[in-house]
Amino acid sequence: MGKGTEAFPDLGKHCEHDDCNQLDFLPFTCDGCRKVFCLEHRTHKAHGCPRAEHRSRTVAVCDICSMSVDKESGEDDEATLARHAKSGTCDASKKKKPRCPVLRCREVLTFSNNSTCKVCSLKVCLKHRFPADHGCKKMKVPARTGLDCRDKKIAVASPPSIKTY
Repeated sequence: MGKGTEAFPDLGKHCEHDDCNQLDFLPFTCDGCRKVFCLEHRTHKAHGCPRAEHRSRTVAVCDICSMSVDKESGEDDEATLARHAKSGTCDASKKKKPRCPVLRCREVLTFSNNSTCKVCSLKVCLKHRFPADHGCKKMKVPARTGLDCRDKKIAVASPPSIKTY
């Protein structure tokens, strides 16, 4: 069984599944049995890989700390989570996600949607990234000019208008 086409004999490989033999130009190599498969038969389950259990990894997610814990072979979820709880790595404070500290903002801060203020070093969401938006405590108040609200009599001179004839 050759690989490729007549014009390009080195291009692509044929699927090694018994019933398929499809020519695939982007073939997948199984990490268990080291055979080449097409897109349809690339998973261990799809081609019935005899070494699938050797390369598989299953986890259980802890309800307390949201951490994924590797399961031993033949171990059920409850036993895995009990072993995790006894190990001392289970911490309930890890489950609580950081939120934007601005009043009434409930945005969860992740690595891609947060910004640290250059003025007060507060970590906020992207909506409140500017100092005026999060009520920055160290933000400078603009200096007042001589024209207060009560000094309405003082008028600012405007340039003369140009008349056209």
